[in-house]
Amino acid sequence: MEIKRSGSQPSGPGPSDWFSGTVRIDPLFSAPDPARVAGAHVTFEPGARTNWHTHPLGQTLIVTFGRGWVQREGGPVEEIAAGDVIWFEPGERHWHGATATTAMSHIAIQERQDGKAVTWLEPVSDDQYRGG
Repeated sequence: MEIKRSGSQPSGPGPSDWFSGTVRIDPLFSAPDPARVAGAHVTFEPGARTNWHTHPLGQTLIVTFGRGWVQREGGPVEEIAAGDVIWFEPGERHWHGATATTAMSHIAIQERQDGKAVTWLEPVSDDQYRGG
């Protein structure tokens, strides 16, 4: 058994190679091999969002605060709110973040395949972000 005490892992800024705007990542867990699951609590300030990206085994988001937007490639920008749970299929190209005026936090859970949990792609343009 392992207990990770609240506040025992430092918060960090979301890397600009992966995010647009102000993002904070609070690590929650990363299970040791042979388990593959990892999770983090991610907070997006208004206007902040991920780049386009994919996950080899999919991703679950649990919105814990605020309102945000999500989009899968080819679909509309959809609003999400605290309490919503979102599933992205393995390999599904997508992005997520806060709305333009409201912050949003979510817990992100994904699994590693061959040591990799995410493939980061290009930034989401302002036009894509606004649903244009």
